[in-house]
Order: sequence, then C-alpha cells, then structure tokens
Amino acid sequence: MRVVSVLTAVHPGALPYLGTAYASLDGQALPDGWTWEWCLQEDGSDVGAREALPEPDDPRIRIGSSRKGGPAVARTMAFARSEGELVKVLDADDELTAGALARDIGALEAHPQIGWTTSRVLDLMPDGSLLGFEGDPPPGLIDRGTVLTHWRQHHRAQVHPATLCIRRNLVTLLGGWMALPASEDTGLLTALSVLSEGFFTSEPGLRYRKHPAQSTAHPDHAQGAEWAARMSIIEARANALSALINHS
Repeated sequence: MRVVSVLTAVHPGALPYLGTAYASLDGQALPDGWTWEWCLQEDGSDVGAREALPEPDDPRIRIGSSRKGGPAVARTMAFARSEGELVKVLDADDELTAGALARDIGALEAHPQIGWTTSRVLDLMPDGSLLGFEGDPPPGLIDRGTVLTHWRQHHRAQVHPATLCIRRNLVTLLGGWMALPASEDTGLLTALSVLSEGFFTSEPGLRYRKHPAQSTAHPDHAQGAEWAARMSIIEARANALSALINHS
C-alpha cells in the first residue's frame, strides 16, 4: 500500500475538536492501493490527545510527544516519525471535506512535475456556518514562483497553506516547517512555490475552524514587531532560494 502521512500538531486548546478531525479523516475514500497514517504530535507533555480521540486504538493513528515548541516544531517532529510518500497537513481543530485526500493524490499522480497541491477553504464559524472568500486563483497548475510573486505584493499567501499536500522529498529538502511562532506553514508554502510547480483545486478541501483558542487569534498574529519579523524572514528565505535556482 502507498501511504499519505497526515500530520497534526496537538495543543490543549484544540482537544475539543480532535474527534471531528478524526471523523473527517476516517471518512476519506482513497484511490485503490492507497492508505493513510495519522501522525499526531503533542506539543508538550500530558496534552491528552489519546483521551480525546473516539478511536484511539485505530492502527493508522501514531501518537508522539515532544517538548513544547509550537506548531512548527510539533509538525516537523510528526514528519520525522512519518513514512508516507505524500505529506498532508491537518490542523487538530480543522476538518477535511469528503474526497479531499483523493483529489490531492489524483492531482499529484496526474501531474508528476508538480510538488504540492492546495485547495479552496471554507471558514467554519462558531455558529456552524461556512464562509468562503474571494481571491482564489483559477483551478489547475500554479507556475513555479507565482505564490512568491503574490506574497511580495500582498504579504498574504495566494492559496491556503493549511491545505497543503506535498511530496515527501520536498519537505525533507526544506527541513520541515519554518521555526516561527506562527506563519510557519506560509513559510513552507512560499519556499515550495520557488522549488516546484503546484496545483490548486477549486472544490473546498478543508473546513477551517474559527475559535478563540487558535493561534491566529493571538493579538501579535497580524501586526507588530513579531509579525514584521515573520514576514521578513519568510520573504528573505524564498528570495534566497529563488536567486540560487535562477543563478544555477
């Protein structure tokens, strides 16, 4: 069986939602010959991921823990334990839509030159309603460097990094997720976009839960000195990779 590794960083604030994340993964119908593993990484000791799961003995679930370091560290540690040829992001408080993994696999199989896929996202609001937003690119291939160009202009990712599915060798090459307190997935996305073509699926692949305990609700997430430093290093790394590739 070929494996897609689903990586999830778990912190205490996301525990109430871990069961629905599992249900959305358990309900995925994969192409013949494929299966998934779910590598959960507790961000710190005694987080309690196993107790929060409805089926903790599912053999496809692999739970680990590491010293508290934030989602970038936890996700990279989960990657270190994973075995799949494809790597899929799933935050502990989010939900995959039906068919999301099959669409990711299908795109990567159909287009061997691409290294990553993303998809449309719907915000899952506290009242249960779903909200979309404008600005998605056309469905299909995303040229190498397009995401970085958009980032330079807007300091906002062109596609949602929480939907990434990536070929394993690219995650290894980049050393996992950027060592940042937030925007670590955007940092990975911009670097990936420099190295490889990607793909965007216009059918929603993720319900992105909005709640007070999520890291993006922190007051430093979108303003101030920390935000400025994160934006600067994300762009600087992508620019350095781009210059290296173009020079070679």
